Amino acid sequence: MFTSKLNTEQRERAVNSLATEEFDVLVIGGGVNGVGVALDAVSRGLKVALVEAHDFASGTSSRSSKLIHGGLRYLEQYDFKLVREALHERELMVSTQCPHLVKPVSFLYPLTEKVKERTYVGAGLALYDALRGFNRSLPSHKHLTGKTIAQISPSLRQDIITGAIRYFDAQVDDARHTMMIARTAARHGAVIATGIHVDGLRRNGKKVIGAVAFDRITQKKIEISAKVTIMCTGVWSDKLHEKFGLTPGYSVAMSKGVHIVMPGSAIESKDGIILKTPVSVLFLIPWGGQWIVGTTDTPYEGDRSNPIATHEDVQYILDQANRVLEPKLKAEDIIGVFAGLRPLVANKTGSATTKLSREHTVDHPVPGFVSLAGGKYTTYRVMAKDAVDLAVLDLRRLVNESVTEKLPLIGADGYYALQQQTTEIAEQYDLPDATITHLLNRYGSLMEEVLELISSDSALAQRLIPDLPYIKAEILHAVTHEGAVSVEDVLLRRTRISFEASDSGASVAEEVAAIIGPELGWSGRDRRVSVEAFLEVIADEEKALVELLNS
Repeated sequence: MFTSKLNTEQRERAVNSLATEEFDVLVIGGGVNGVGVALDAVSRGLKVALVEAHDFASGTSSRSSKLIHGGLRYLEQYDFKLVREALHERELMVSTQCPHLVKPVSFLYPLTEKVKERTYVGAGLALYDALRGFNRSLPSHKHLTGKTIAQISPSLRQDIITGAIRYFDAQVDDARHTMMIARTAARHGAVIATGIHVDGLRRNGKKVIGAVAFDRITQKKIEISAKVTIMCTGVWSDKLHEKFGLTPGYSVAMSKGVHIVMPGSAIESKDGIILKTPVSVLFLIPWGGQWIVGTTDTPYEGDRSNPIATHEDVQYILDQANRVLEPKLKAEDIIGVFAGLRPLVANKTGSATTKLSREHTVDHPVPGFVSLAGGKYTTYRVMAKDAVDLAVLDLRRLVNESVTEKLPLIGADGYYALQQQTTEIAEQYDLPDATITHLLNRYGSLMEEVLELISSDSALAQRLIPDLPYIKAEILHAVTHEGAVSVEDVLLRRTRISFEASDSGASVAEEVAAIIGPELGWSGRDRRVSVEAFLEVIADEEKALVELLNS
């Protein structure tokens, strides 16, 4: 059987396979769509390889609103198909696919007018509930009075809020979820390697027969053979189509989404809050002991590799949230800021990104090559299925149907039973119940991997930062099992310390390097380089906040 472990030994084997074997499917891109395609293809019995230039979810897939949702805003655009599809996927994730990663979260839609607004919003949420179908893990929406709102959410301004409607969606650590999909694909036999940059395509006449790649770690060229290549590179799609000399049937428009992170004390509310804004919606999302507030939705034409929030972005978020909050959010209380880019399929030049459809496009410009673009995080599985369905036509043989609708991610097996045993497990390992619950909701049944590290070295049971739940064993585990190869990988994506810690994790970067360095075979210089690279990243992300505070 195959292993789901992603580490330096696994990567070395993967790179050797890339150079010496032929694959049915080569996937370019390690975001949620790419790993979703790899899982869909390998679970059909195909021989699959996936390469990612940087790290899993290093782009858009780690910078979302962390929500698994149908998209209320798309109802106003009459995009009922997309909403129905997304709600079905939400149901699968919450109930069977990955309940250890995707959790229900309740939201309040505040009302400022007693009759017309309640009728209009209530009808929309009734439709939202109806589009779920009959399999329902989450409660239906409920109308609440102003008096009830004052108890549930004291931070909402009582002078303008007349009531609210509560509804449910779900939330996820997007980067962790993406990585766990990759591990699931590896568990079923996919050959996966990060740090592999694709420089070009291999061709036999017009047909694409693989890719020419460069290994960033060994500095060596790799020629990969594959019967069909599927590109899932999001906002990089246009650039890569041009580089590869391909003419796709679509173009991608980039929309920037910015979020700020506030301390838990900034907003007093038992539920999340959703607000309609002049251009989109704003979410105030409970996230552990903090709040994530966003997002913006603005056209973007800058550096794809480093989208940066501006002080105007941050001010916009504060202004929109403060319309209904008392006391108001303050810039000086912001813990973190992060920006991401949405890859939206553009149907005509000059379309405003807020009007573009979030439905996806699968394109087949030449034999042996398929590209996937658009869509939303929640519907990654459907997009992956559609891409593989089109790609396998080039294999010219019968291929099994997709089974991912019935395929749980690793860690889901036994999750509900383990929920009932947290106290016993905590006593067995001499750990607080809260630590076991934390691990269970990040690893599911795979938390055994983390606990084994603690059994070998009890010092790894200590928290890395006293105010956050992450323990040192998780830092080591990120390298031994989850494919992390840098301080940035660990603090930005395997954990979310980069936006949860008051100093963005700067004070623990050296300690993280000391924990993971021996496993990665680092020298003292390697450690310094990795720490400095991480500090540069968080300094870039904090520029907007610094500018705002100094303006």
